[in-house]
Amino acid sequence: APGSGHRSPMERAGGSRVVLCLLCGLPAAGKSTLSRALSRLLPPHQGWDCSVLAYDELIPQEAPGPPEPGWKRRRREVLRQLERRLRGPPGPAAQRGLQEPGAAPRPLCIVLDDNFYYRSMRYEVYQLARKYSLSFCQLFLEGPLEQCLRRNRLRSHPLPDETIRLMATRIEPPDPRKNAWEQNSLVLKSPECPSEDDAQIINLLTTALENPVKQNEENTEQKEADRVACAASTVHQADQTCRRVISQTMKEAKDKNVLPSEMKSLAEELNKLKAAFLEDLRQETHLKNETGQQNHSFDPATSVFSSFQREATSVVNKYILK
Repeated sequence: APGSGHRSPMERAGGSRVVLCLLCGLPAAGKSTLSRALSRLLPPHQGWDCSVLAYDELIPQEAPGPPEPGWKRRRREVLRQLERRLRGPPGPAAQRGLQEPGAAPRPLCIVLDDNFYYRSMRYEVYQLARKYSLSFCQLFLEGPLEQCLRRNRLRSHPLPDETIRLMATRIEPPDPRKNAWEQNSLVLKSPECPSEDDAQIINLLTTALENPVKQNEENTEQKEADRVACAASTVHQADQTCRRVISQTMKEAKDKNVLPSEMKSLAEELNKLKAAFLEDLRQETHLKNETGQQNHSFDPATSVFSSFQREATSVVNKYILK
């Protein structure tokens, strides 16, 4: 057909013939190995086109774990790049997969290789699938923490052990029983991907392909504005609460004769802890607003206050009890 080489992946694959496949798990769990395996497996054996979007190549190496200034902005830019790829002309690899006029379109699997340890990160991609009526699925690589740590240390640019340990405490595996949008999910043992997993993966992709996400026909603009306002208000309340805790904690430390030279280190630790708590709250609030999981008897700011106060007391005790 004239101009077929300039069609977007969605147009080329007939819209619903595109699967967004998320690879999630801890660093060094084997996600990149799996993405390469999919690139080799799908085209010759299944007749699919396959494209990999590796977040590590688009986001600086030092930014996989929260909280870091700009971290959230960089992730949103990757999503924008993905959307541009969906809307714009396909790359050379996709063009090579074009069929002769009249032939059935080849399915396209876009593999997103990242940690995706917060459920809300994955939900953002699901929203993109819903926006364009694409298919969506998740492959979660589950492996022992110590194994991931060992494999990470062998990398040319390893992450700090404490970063991976922190992510391990916060990672949220897919839970199809609670979240209908996560029903097309598969948990794999890492790092190896034995051949018996191939059939399960192909079955997952095929099931997802046959069941694209339906567009939400509601008027979402006002709902989105309400969600943003609600999330901002909740985080602002929690931020003010944490600031009061830090102020009171610093006063107590000074009263208990913590050395002036250590007060700066204490303040830095407390502020870093505050940033981590607020980022967790942002993610949780965003996800609950998006999925409608509201609990009107639950006050997030109060919850953050009690949790942060406990952690702050633990931090200051290290200095007082020296």
